[in-house]
Amino acid sequence: MAADDCLNEFQLEDDYLARGLREAHRRVRAMDLPREERTRLTHRLLAICNVAKQDMEHATARLDAFIAYLDGEADTASGRNASDGD
Repeated sequence: MAADDCLNEFQLEDDYLARGLREAHRRVRAMDLPREERTRLTHRLLAICNVAKQDMEHATARLDAFIAYLDGEADTASGRNASDGD
């Protein structure tokens, strides 16, 4: 039985974050990256997990930004670090 089989509709926000974090971890592990880059990305995921303990909404936003970064949809990790001219 897969872990997702036990989920129900009342866990939507928590599930979205949990599934997203799990998928992001899988993606980072599967990427062919230098050790330093993999470590940096793993630290970012751990920071998102830590934020989730206090503020799920903020953690979800950070996870969405992280996934956009992995997808190549953002120039920088937060999408806000680049100046207007970049």
